[in-house]
Amino acid sequence: MSRTSRGPERVWRDALVAVLAGFVAMTVVAAAGLACAGADGLPGGAFPHVVAAVVVMAAGGTVDVTGGAGFLADAQAGLSVMPLSVSLAGALTAAFCFLRPLRHHAVARPRELLLRAAPLVLLWLLALTAFALYARHTFGLSTGGSPIGEISELLDSTPTVGFEAALPATLFFGLLWILGLLLISLLVSRRAPLPARLVRFHEAVRPAAFAVVALLLSYAVLGVVIGLVVAATRGHARETLAVVLLGLPNLAWPALTLGLGGAWQGHVEGPFGLPMPHVLDQVLRTPDLSTVDVGSLARQDARAWWLVAVAAVLLLGAGFLMAARSSARVRPWQHALHLGVALALGTLVVCLLAGVEARFGLSLLGIGDEDGLGGKVRLLPVLWRTVPLALLCGAVAGFLGALLAAPVRRRRTTQSPPS
Repeated sequence: MSRTSRGPERVWRDALVAVLAGFVAMTVVAAAGLACAGADGLPGGAFPHVVAAVVVMAAGGTVDVTGGAGFLADAQAGLSVMPLSVSLAGALTAAFCFLRPLRHHAVARPRELLLRAAPLVLLWLLALTAFALYARHTFGLSTGGSPIGEISELLDSTPTVGFEAALPATLFFGLLWILGLLLISLLVSRRAPLPARLVRFHEAVRPAAFAVVALLLSYAVLGVVIGLVVAATRGHARETLAVVLLGLPNLAWPALTLGLGGAWQGHVEGPFGLPMPHVLDQVLRTPDLSTVDVGSLARQDARAWWLVAVAAVLLLGAGFLMAARSSARVRPWQHALHLGVALALGTLVVCLLAGVEARFGLSLLGIGDEDGLGGKVRLLPVLWRTVPLALLCGAVAGFLGALLAAPVRRRRTTQSPPS
């Protein structure tokens, strides 16, 4: 009889620990990042509501933005961005707590995995619902010396912008988020048990999945190091730390796709923008939609070519890591196929998660945008170019990594005792 069948209360306890740990990690990271960004000074006790909204977005939820100023002015706002630093903190914590009780199992029946996953998913959605209900607030806008500001003082009609979590969409996308996390955790972990029918896919899937996840985490760690150096040497430490704590993978992971030859398209308009490198802001501030790739960035700053070098080195390391963790029976062309497919899928997920769309505008009496109070930011992937190039680069790195790891695999095979 399995541990799961002997102690359902233990399964629920493990699920509760994983959910609490995941949401605590996201809340702490979100609160620290927002505090560095100055959100702790928002009036009316807004700070905890903003933290809850960021956690909701990080867990896959949706937050709607509304605004207005009575009959005087109209505010239009929209925000579609996932704070991936917060998401990554919650994902790593929840995945670790989910996998830890399974580390001593060699094989698990599908029913046992389902009984472990179901309580975690249910408790996760309940916690997400609580955060979504709390993630609502309304802000008064400072209009300065603009015409709207002068007229609103006379008519006592201050422009406001509020946010509120969309509960149905939040629960739907939050369900996809947690199910995807559990699936990736089982695919990546070397010790997590699989149903007997799926064990034969272990050699084809797990080393490649682990290598891609290790590659993405390497980029995140490298981004943290660069961010800390920038914060220590170039001033604006609070703003830089805010980027690191809220949206570092939103910059680091697209940098990986650019280094592989991929491209993004976007546009920045108005005084508002998102915290991003100055060279990227320069490329995006054009009258029309701009294409962001290594070439366009290098025309502004030649150091952009380092993205290609870093991607080549780290991707080759991922290919070596995958081959070193694989059986000696796997041939180099199979390594190429495995890593190519895994990197293409990982790149597709990155492209879907790291896109940014944000807009804000005020119109006076419904006529046009008020100067200085409107802005748009858009950065979306060019999937038809980025994903196939990831497939090709992954295949090359998988083949070369297999050749480099061949001595290690042969030595491990000769040193292991016969079965």
